[in-house]
Amino acid sequence: MIGQVTSGPASRARASQIDQILGQTTKKYPDGAAIGLPQAWAECELIISHLALGATTRIIARLLDDKATDPGVVVIDDAGRFVVPLVGGHAGGANELARTLAPALGATAVLTTATDSLGVPALDNLGWAWSGQVATVTRAMLDGEPIELRRSQLWPMPPLPPNVYYATDGQEHPAPVGQILVSDQTPTPNTVPTVTLNPPSLVAGLGCNRGTDAAALRALLEGTLSAAGLAFGSLARLVSVDAKADEPGLLALASELGIPLITYLAPELAAIKVPNPSPAPAKAVGTPSVAEASVIAAGATLIVEKQRTGEATCAIGRLPARGKLSIVGLGPGARDLLAPRATTAIHEATVLVGYRPYVNQIKDLIRPGTQILTTPMGQEAQRTAAAIQWAQAGHNVVLVSSGDPAIYAMASPTLEQSTEGIQIEVVPGITASLAASAILGAPLGHDHVTISLSDLHTDWSTIVKRVRAAAEADLVTVFYNPRSKKRLHQLPEAMAIMAEHRSGDTPVAVVTNATRDDEQVICTTIADFDPQVVSMHTLVLVGSSTTKYLPGGDSILMVTPRDYHWMPK
Repeated sequence: MIGQVTSGPASRARASQIDQILGQTTKKYPDGAAIGLPQAWAECELIISHLALGATTRIIARLLDDKATDPGVVVIDDAGRFVVPLVGGHAGGANELARTLAPALGATAVLTTATDSLGVPALDNLGWAWSGQVATVTRAMLDGEPIELRRSQLWPMPPLPPNVYYATDGQEHPAPVGQILVSDQTPTPNTVPTVTLNPPSLVAGLGCNRGTDAAALRALLEGTLSAAGLAFGSLARLVSVDAKADEPGLLALASELGIPLITYLAPELAAIKVPNPSPAPAKAVGTPSVAEASVIAAGATLIVEKQRTGEATCAIGRLPARGKLSIVGLGPGARDLLAPRATTAIHEATVLVGYRPYVNQIKDLIRPGTQILTTPMGQEAQRTAAAIQWAQAGHNVVLVSSGDPAIYAMASPTLEQSTEGIQIEVVPGITASLAASAILGAPLGHDHVTISLSDLHTDWSTIVKRVRAAAEADLVTVFYNPRSKKRLHQLPEAMAIMAEHRSGDTPVAVVTNATRDDEQVICTTIADFDPQVVSMHTLVLVGSSTTKYLPGGDSILMVTPRDYHWMPK
């Protein structure tokens, strides 16, 4: 529940705007802060206070109890210029709420928690269950003290400061003053302050009699995990047979734990070899194993064989620890055209790989502790191989491309290699043709094609066939990689083919460095086109027989009609 304490007409209007931003109806407290803040404190998990920071502080001071249970409070000034998490930055969710609201309101988020101000991930805000001395270890980490990081499996971590070192990196380090332990096992006492992070790595297979309640299932599950020395916080999902998809006790337990219940068809489970099959479930639900077989069906390794009570069975599996490789498109160059998902991936990278100019483009987004690997042009094979190897070693790796990574960029050659055993994410970006089209107006308003004129990886004869097909089909054509210092004949030959099928007054646009500071646009025609104005940073857009130039305020627009039936001819 999110509550908003308002203080006048402007704040009430902004509160309604915030409802639209969040996509939910928040609870409003319009009767003044002295009454509204204490009410919201008792009723809400997050509070947005639309009054001065000092006034909010004075009112909530007497209400503060424990940062683990207090609601998060975000203050927005009367002009809507600043969004300030006051309390509950991490545990209460105030920082995350501020990050969500500020850009949508056109405001500035003022984050004062140490980890956020220094660009260091908060150990208690990674989305994983945790236990231990988080404040002590975090303070030592921020102060530059040596912190040892241990992982029982290769679960990927966010970037951490250089003073946090892997215990198994083979190098000599000073004695740690704190430890970060990443494990799905129950921690043992340590001689130094320790934070234990529980990655979501465990799968619990459950079978039960009809009508078994959630309390009985939970008791069996907790007992099974405890006996095996496994952390309850690492449970990622419950799994069972499809006959139990509507079992009230299982559904209630999954809801109580906040994890999904996933079920599998009985024939699928029956085909899985397990150590402890039984005739009872075979008769009841059509498979000799529910708990063990469903764990294996989930892709987990069975680590605790079936445990049973008179009402239920339970088995535990471990999901494989996988590094992650995100292939990220940076868009055409303008920062405000970089996708938020790309920014998040860059923030979370422990290793960032890319062509040097592209990495330089987003250096300010890279967090301290991220390892940066750059290569010059022409070393794509080394670049992709390094990214895959680092991901296979259990890291969060980002491989950056300009534009969209799947269009004449790094996604295809990366995915063609051996990426088995790692998570793959492709983050789209605005490709150059879309950026150029937006600058020009709507040249891609109807059917179009993109063709790369680089014959470094494609035979020129094949490219010619594609250009001729596009020309004959009367498609708007965008030429990528049109010309370089060494490749000089390709563009004139391609334009000559176009001229065979289109009139000399067909619009041709030349867009160089789209959306960047040195952007240049030349609007010409097939008859007047000059290849000398084209470089490797240029796109050439050749119109179809219906493409035309139209006046557009201070500029000329290039438009290809969509031929909507309701438009006047």
